[in-house]
Amino acid sequence: MKQDKTQVVIVGGGPNGITAAHYMGLYGIDCVVLELADGILPYPRAVGMDDEALRVLQGIDIAELASRDMICNVPLRYYNARGVCFAEVKPSTAHYGWPMRNIFMQQLLEGTLREQLGRHPGVELRQGHEMLDLEQDGQGVTLQVRDAQGELYQLQAQYVIGADGGRSSVRKKLGIELLGLTHPRKWVVVDTANDTLDAPYTALHADPQRPFVCIYLPYQQRRWEFMLLEGEDENTMCEEATIRGLIRGHIGNAADQLEIIRIRAYTHNSRVAARFVEGRVALVGDAAHISPPWAGQGLNSGLRDVVNIAWKIAAIIQGRASASILASYDQERRGHATDLIALADNMGAVLGLTNPLMAGVRDWLFQAVNSVDNLRSHLLEFKFKPKATITKGLVHHERAELHEDDLVGQLFIQPTVEDEQGQRRRLDEVLGHSYAVLGYRVNPNEPLSEETRAYWARWNTRFIQVNRSRSGKGRNQPLSASQAICVEDVDNRLGEWFAKVRDCVVVVRPDRFVAAITTPERLEGVLRKLAEQLS
Repeated sequence: MKQDKTQVVIVGGGPNGITAAHYMGLYGIDCVVLELADGILPYPRAVGMDDEALRVLQGIDIAELASRDMICNVPLRYYNARGVCFAEVKPSTAHYGWPMRNIFMQQLLEGTLREQLGRHPGVELRQGHEMLDLEQDGQGVTLQVRDAQGELYQLQAQYVIGADGGRSSVRKKLGIELLGLTHPRKWVVVDTANDTLDAPYTALHADPQRPFVCIYLPYQQRRWEFMLLEGEDENTMCEEATIRGLIRGHIGNAADQLEIIRIRAYTHNSRVAARFVEGRVALVGDAAHISPPWAGQGLNSGLRDVVNIAWKIAAIIQGRASASILASYDQERRGHATDLIALADNMGAVLGLTNPLMAGVRDWLFQAVNSVDNLRSHLLEFKFKPKATITKGLVHHERAELHEDDLVGQLFIQPTVEDEQGQRRRLDEVLGHSYAVLGYRVNPNEPLSEETRAYWARWNTRFIQVNRSRSGKGRNQPLSASQAICVEDVDNRLGEWFAKVRDCVVVVRPDRFVAAITTPERLEGVLRKLAEQLS
């Protein structure tokens, strides 16, 4: 049997798998992506992307390209049975450098991701290749693969990422159970083209007669989703005539002009894998956790998985970190992924009430919320969405007891800064692709020993001094610092952040999470603690 070898194998060539491949290429890791399908499915599946996910794509220089096919800052509205909007989510902030609610079409994103894979000579996408089995030991993982011509071969790798969806073959081969529940009601999802409806938002219609969803998509397309009621036949409800009748009930004869691209009934699941890591294999995306669609976080959670696991696998392979750090992936991602599934369950429960009395109580409660300013702001800005917070893992909390205002373990903000050449850039472009140490109005490199500098140089760590805007002697004379990059805080966002934490040095991980917050005097000790975690 033919044998082949690489450093990382990614099973699954969807958006999570291909994004992981980009990160492997970025870090200089050779990898092979095995994808059973011959091409990209020609219709949208996931349609919502948040600011955190776009930041993940920014890390591989894809976000700007992908956003050309997106509609940004799209409101989310809840409507009652009378067609009255009783709640709206309309975030306007961009803490992480991108809009919080964006509508896209998955097939277009996948096309962009695959087109750009050619940047990485060590990355190969093998379409039509199916993983049949895998075995692992202390040296690596061996996969049995069938290629597009039906020939069998062995593929050896140091690590494997399972990105092969909810029915993951990788997860099943590892014997990892998928825990949770299957929801009793199915929904019919309909994608249409030639849309002329003037409704530029995502609408969740909480009509107890039949809850439905109407989503404004790019390029004159729209998604409709209808709940199947008890006793309804799935096949009948998926017939085009039935679907047109349902849509006609909401937009009249305009339904007859729509081109129906796809009709499919879906069962919703809320499930989490018992383990995200088994030896040298890690699960990401739907292979690790499956969410109902109501919070729009399924794909977003998968991209968060990818950016968490990719730098760790790369660091292990390149000898900068111990293999033991792989366990931190489960520690750091499980809680947030589970919280987002719970959010989706709650949003679905609000939408899916079919008891008119209970639906009336719900509408009244939301009207009461809208009359209270701080509650309305909480809803508008999507503040009820759980924050990703790392309490245990590769972070250093200086305080023994964690407090709600502790920003260690949370995503660092991404404002615009001005570099030493006077160019305005998103902060991540300055941070680089590894660790970064930022000092507010101090040079974080100055107090360090040569030994500590040498260790973090192996990580290609960047040391950055953040200065106030226009704090130099003139337009062409910004402040400078020895062995550190200087940037100016043009919108005072970083100044506000550091004032909140009260310390002036922050250590940021490759995935943009805050690893530690400290002072110049304590920085040496903090960096040693972080190095111990990585060793």
